[in-house]
Amino acid sequence: MAFGEGGPPRGGGRGGFGGGRGGFGGDRGGRGGFGGGRGGGRGGVAKRGGDRGGRGGGRGGPGRGGRGAGRGGRGGARGGSNVVLEPHKHPGIFIAKGKDSLLVTKNLVPGEAVYGEKRISIEGGVEGTKIEYRVWNPFRSKLAAGVLGGMDHIFIEPGKKVLYLGAASGTSVSHVADIVGPEGVVYAVEFSPRSGRDLIGMAKKRTNVIPIVEDARTPQKYRMLVSAVDVIFADVAQPDQARIVVLNAEYFLKNGGHVVISIKASCIDSTASPEAVFAQEVDYLRKQKFKPIEQVTLEPYERDHAMVSAVYQRHK
Repeated sequence: MAFGEGGPPRGGGRGGFGGGRGGFGGDRGGRGGFGGGRGGGRGGVAKRGGDRGGRGGGRGGPGRGGRGAGRGGRGGARGGSNVVLEPHKHPGIFIAKGKDSLLVTKNLVPGEAVYGEKRISIEGGVEGTKIEYRVWNPFRSKLAAGVLGGMDHIFIEPGKKVLYLGAASGTSVSHVADIVGPEGVVYAVEFSPRSGRDLIGMAKKRTNVIPIVEDARTPQKYRMLVSAVDVIFADVAQPDQARIVVLNAEYFLKNGGHVVISIKASCIDSTASPEAVFAQEVDYLRKQKFKPIEQVTLEPYERDHAMVSAVYQRHK
């Protein structure tokens, strides 16, 4: 549910892909939605009815998703005439429908995988040509989990400039680079030198990614590398995450730009209920020139996580 439509959020249910959307005014979401079952599909968008685990994930194996959900493994499908590509409601994201339905992004560097993900080649518009797509696994990407959890808008689109906080080794960043395309830019900030090395390696071939190995708490240290951005995506899993987002917005986010934040409740306050933590973070954003737009749960892919979007009103 969007903000402003009711009382405080209570999170969402365990629904399948696209099911169980929480948010303000939302009851605990049902089990329904695209995929319906407890687990993820074979590494991507589940077929209707949903398998319990992912290919390589195992039935009910340990993972970061909900009960009965493995991490989904690599997952994938073969391309060719049996696969039909459909645009997702979010520009730059697609669904490849064949034996399974899979969330995919158009590969910015055809022939290259980033983290061992499956790739699908689909016939292009000209006879004899193929276009390559990369399977986007929601058990390995909070943003993909938000997309499949039913976010109405992620604001990351072709041609956009994105500041990605908490880039890690670049798994999700690589898909964001696919989405924004050659006309867009992804400024990817990661504090860990070890993950930063992988991030830099990925960016050598995805030239629309600017890797920044710095602490997101000190945006002044990388202010000369980042221009004004349209969107900030944050997945830093720190107790002061909302403050970090606000600080970076003050430096880099355009007036009327958007933030999309993945919130892990236990990283902020392990003694409070997840719903209380989410409400607290949203309230903080409201006090810092942000107008909250939407909130969804990330179950079954991530337990006690929510994704929140807001618009920045710099001159409020």
